Amino acid sequence: MAIQAIQAKYVDEDVLMRLDPDETYEVIAGELVEMSPVGMEHHSIVMNILRILDAFVHSNRLGAIFPDGLIYLLDAEGKHLRGAQVPDLSFVRKGSLPKGWDTKRPFPGAPTLAVEVVSPGDDPNLLLKRVRKYLEFGTDQVCVIFPDGKEVHQYRHGADVIRVYTGADTMEIEDLFPGLTLTLTEIFAMPDLS
Repeated sequence: MAIQAIQAKYVDEDVLMRLDPDETYEVIAGELVEMSPVGMEHHSIVMNILRILDAFVHSNRLGAIFPDGLIYLLDAEGKHLRGAQVPDLSFVRKGSLPKGWDTKRPFPGAPTLAVEVVSPGDDPNLLLKRVRKYLEFGTDQVCVIFPDGKEVHQYRHGADVIRVYTGADTMEIEDLFPGLTLTLTEIFAMPDLS
């Protein structure tokens, strides 16, 4: 999702939840950031991954897959949010849901997997900052998808190496989804609307 910083202001969870529901916001380094609308290619990529992962996760009772829109509260100082992010797609492993969590509220913590699809207006420095925040606060893997180059960069918690997938590569996702294969051909397939 393309991101654009707007004026900094004090933000807490209640303020975040009262913002326009037709808009998506994150909190990056304490600053409120509005997410820009995206095109069909972006949504097609997210839907390709969603269809594959959701069916597998559901049938194997591994947890839950969430499309764009779920806010993850990563970093707070008292009531002041320093980090709240909305991945394009996320997975939360079974057993990771905090006890007593009000499911009408943002998720209090990090996703197990965060998927981000790069949009033309994305700031690379801000995107990297977002990846680092996910990993810092406990996300096992972050996949950043580059539609223009048809590449996927896979970041793993605690790993110094970024795995880059291109062409018809099959991604290594066995540790999160045992027995599932996911190819870049499946990820980047566009719907036939002719």
